[in-house]
Amino acid sequence: MGLLTILKKMKQKERELRLLMLYPPGGRSREERGTVMMSPPCRAWGLLLSLACPSGLDNAGKTTILKKFNGEDIDTISPTLGFNIKTLEHRGFKLNIWDVGGQKSLRSYWRNYFESTDGLIWVVDSADRQRMQDCQRELQSLLVEERLAGATLLIFANKQDLPGALSSNAIREALELDSIRSHHWCIQGCSAVTGENLLPGIDWLLDDISSRIFMAD
Repeated sequence: MGLLTILKKMKQKERELRLLMLYPPGGRSREERGTVMMSPPCRAWGLLLSLACPSGLDNAGKTTILKKFNGEDIDTISPTLGFNIKTLEHRGFKLNIWDVGGQKSLRSYWRNYFESTDGLIWVVDSADRQRMQDCQRELQSLLVEERLAGATLLIFANKQDLPGALSSNAIREALELDSIRSHHWCIQGCSAVTGENLLPGIDWLLDDISSRIFMAD
């Protein structure tokens, strides 16, 4: 029995996933569902879950999404200056989440959280048009990381509730998602404030990771 088979059996038994969540700068938003394809993640700021990981630039809404998903108050949220760890239960899975700051001064430390990541959640501030190019560069940089090879990618197009927010299709084009073949990906328009479309995005992420990691009984 090979090492990979042993690891898969262990994960199947524990139903535990590691997720990394990163976000670009921005505020609150709404996410839309896009086409499921192979795609890369962006670098910004993020969350690490045993099942998946959120990431993105600073101010994108990563912490707000995590708190909303966990049913916590979102009225007072401060920028993540280091990292926070949360463990959530969803659909029988144990999600180990690492909420990592996305400021430029912290991005060099992101690599410390890549090990054993099953999924990457990239959070985009849909209302911040000026930082789309930066977001695209960071995302492409993450996808070539060896320790993130094969990780499922969920892009949350956050702050869809704000006037002038870019649509999921516009962000898909700006980030050049259709050119990515190294990762399974899905873009989901959402709002961290209202909670709209957060669960559909997480459910897709879990389904995709489960299909390739957990072995049939």
